Amino acid sequence: MSSTHPTDSENTEEIKGLNQEFSFLDQTLRPSRFNEYIGQETIKKNLKILLQAAQERSHPPEHILFYGPPGLGKTTLAHLIANEMGCQVKSTSGPAIEKVGDLASVLTNLAPGDVLFIDEIHRLNKMIEEVLYPAMESGVLDIIIGKGPSARTIQLDLPPFTLIAATTRVALLSSPLRSRFSGGTFRLEFYTTEEIEKIVKRSADILGIALSDGAAHEIARRSRATPRTANYLLKRARDFAQVNKGDLSPQYVAQALGLLEIDELGLTALDRKILEVIIEKFNGGPVGLSTIAAALSEEVATVEEVNEPYLMQLGLLERTPRGRVATPRAYEHMGFDIPETQ
Repeated sequence: MSSTHPTDSENTEEIKGLNQEFSFLDQTLRPSRFNEYIGQETIKKNLKILLQAAQERSHPPEHILFYGPPGLGKTTLAHLIANEMGCQVKSTSGPAIEKVGDLASVLTNLAPGDVLFIDEIHRLNKMIEEVLYPAMESGVLDIIIGKGPSARTIQLDLPPFTLIAATTRVALLSSPLRSRFSGGTFRLEFYTTEEIEKIVKRSADILGIALSDGAAHEIARRSRATPRTANYLLKRARDFAQVNKGDLSPQYVAQALGLLEIDELGLTALDRKILEVIIEKFNGGPVGLSTIAAALSEEVATVEEVNEPYLMQLGLLERTPRGRVATPRAYEHMGFDIPETQ
């Protein structure tokens, strides 16, 4: 008798196909044209002028730097520019370029008009930065061959290209490197709730998810004003509704995000613990950052770089010369009585 069950090889091929489909899911959600990109209106207007002028001159756009918190669309903008110019984009990151030879390999493999995208460029080695300067300014690559008195420099001509860099910590970039982004330095801003709602609805359409306006609003207000977080919450809410055989109503979305311990303001469990520690253990502050981190058994950098910015953005936390202080709004949100001193 012949078996109707799939063979191991068939199962393997099916799993490979599913893995490939899901590995490109985040890339699928990225807009491919400026008219699909929601938010950052001022940056889009400036980029459209820059690209149109470059196309009319038949010349690649000048080098561009994007900076801002993670998840706001810096990588997406780099790919949009390449799409608008009809050219290829070659992507790498600052930590991946360890030697001058790595940079030389990337630059010499560019075709005329290509876009080179370097993410987290603030983590570039300073020696590599020095090699990058003439490549950006003059389109040449200086390579030193040999050592000592017999060393000699070879100058390679590079094809015209556009360097687009992204960083979350622009202050760590050296001044000479920042000044060479003659196309412009753009700071990406946080998104409004209305913009996030539009992004969530667009992602839901692409994923084939039936999403009501109320559910989209529920996700948007908990997304920390960040598209990447909003798409993550949308996918987790979809999973919750699928497993529980429900629809993506506002109530189901609230349950799903509650399971992830994300409250109505988008605060995570750690965000709330930080506020609780300041209010309960230190009477609302002021208290030092290292003391807060020690009380939570967390790294100081995690509290300072991941949690603090959003708490300050919402007005729940103040940073004073004497330390961190919980605001009256923090007391109200956490359900504590506001002391008279506040």
